[in-house]
Amino acid sequence: MLSSIIWVYSILIFIYIVVQLLFNAGLRPPYSRTSGALLQFLRDVCEPFLRLFRRLLPGMGLGGWDFSPILALLTLYVVNQVIVLDLIHG
Repeated sequence: MLSSIIWVYSILIFIYIVVQLLFNAGLRPPYSRTSGALLQFLRDVCEPFLRLFRRLLPGMGLGGWDFSPILALLTLYVVNQVIVLDLIHG
């Protein structure tokens, strides 16, 4: 159960990263209530966790790149592998 939640959260972070990259490239969908609600949901769910890693990194990374999503996904992977699969499921 916990492993599935971690997997879904990782997917949400990945989708958020892709959407942000598309927005930075200038590809914005026309405004609609549905897409606005979806983007706000992704922001509300992903930003608090990513903000933890942005505090650890100096500035915005190297050359303006934000490496916090990579650290966040790696942390979720390690938590899933070490804590959930090894310690809980033995």
